[in-house]
Amino acid sequence: MKLNQPYILSTLIAVVFPFFGGTSQEVPQADKAYVKEIKKLSSQKQIQNAFAVLDEIDGQTTADLITLTEIEAPPFKETKRAIAFQAMLDKAGIDKSWIDEVGNVIGLKKGTEGNRVVVLDAHLDTVFPEGTDVSVKQKGDTLYAPGIGDDTRGLSMLLAIAKAMKRAEIKPKADIWFVGSVGEEGLGDLRGVKHLFHEGAPKIDSWVAIDGGSAGRVNNAGLGSTRYKAVFKGKGGHSWGAFGLANPHHALGYAITHFTKEAKKYTDEGPKTSFNIGRIGGGTSVNSIPFESWMEVDMRSIDASRLVVLDSIFNASMKAAVAEYNQTGIDNKIELELIKIGDRPSGELPETNPLVQRAIAATAFFGEKPRLTRGSTNGNIPIALGIPAVTLGRGGKGGGAHSLGEWWMNTDGTKAIKMALLITMAEAGLGK
Repeated sequence: MKLNQPYILSTLIAVVFPFFGGTSQEVPQADKAYVKEIKKLSSQKQIQNAFAVLDEIDGQTTADLITLTEIEAPPFKETKRAIAFQAMLDKAGIDKSWIDEVGNVIGLKKGTEGNRVVVLDAHLDTVFPEGTDVSVKQKGDTLYAPGIGDDTRGLSMLLAIAKAMKRAEIKPKADIWFVGSVGEEGLGDLRGVKHLFHEGAPKIDSWVAIDGGSAGRVNNAGLGSTRYKAVFKGKGGHSWGAFGLANPHHALGYAITHFTKEAKKYTDEGPKTSFNIGRIGGGTSVNSIPFESWMEVDMRSIDASRLVVLDSIFNASMKAAVAEYNQTGIDNKIELELIKIGDRPSGELPETNPLVQRAIAATAFFGEKPRLTRGSTNGNIPIALGIPAVTLGRGGKGGGAHSLGEWWMNTDGTKAIKMALLITMAEAGLGK
């Protein structure tokens, strides 16, 4: 899919604004002008009324969270949750909604000027496959269910903000898109947000996402990743009768040895770069020579150029391993197929970026310590394109993300919602 600006920007951003740690070591400070801007905006009657509404409807926000959590949304099968979320957005009082070609839900809050588009995003999908028990169980003040935090809480926050803006009669200057995006997790490879930035798509000026983490998280840097499925193919046969025939599993073992040895030499030095073989499969029975063996590999780096190098090391290692194995005197040969299954660009916005500054100022305004972080989120795409984007924490307390024991507790949960509203309105502008 072609994007409307070249991904090469991610490399330029990484070079101009190097960021070699997972998080900023010092508490970032907002310029006085942005502190003043946030304080003034927060004192406006409409904003104060919206804050009051968010406190008033907090129970309904939790009810919305439970409703959406109990609708399965496995990778590539988010439709049922998307339809429900769209209906809830309409009821919340946005001006118009639609579901696009790839399944993203978009709710429009029209601006008084409408010459810019500010996105407020949370992703629809979870990591859990069909058939997972997603019923919400409550123990004391804690809610338990797969996906209840990541990122269903974000969706419920979008609904709360839409309701508060409607009841407080907030009119933004810029158009605001409330987006429930598809394909953020795993092999979804950010397909939802990539579609929104494809060549010829309507121009998006700013992106505010809500995803993992506590209130105070300001993710301004994208952690790039490249993923492959390496498939080793042979004829297959009986373990005794066809003994000596090329074995894809054996070739895969050679490949793992080659790659981990060469990749470790590279990742041991320089800006943090990682690799992981996360899944392996193939074969039909213990007494059969498999006709196919495969593995899925994830590579990440904070530096786009290093990810390119590691990609080359991976490809070279796979080919060298198969060539070496095929020369061991086995009968027949192993064929290799490399399938790219993930490509998330890296990049970073400087601390001085206006959206980042507004997020820092708003976080401090609510008494939280802002933390600049790097992560693999929907924000990777706009950041790599040089478009202002931050990912905010969903607040409250939670844990067990991507596990069946995932939990979330509504500890001062409206604070994160108010923070997201304030940052979005600072970016969109308050109309009259």
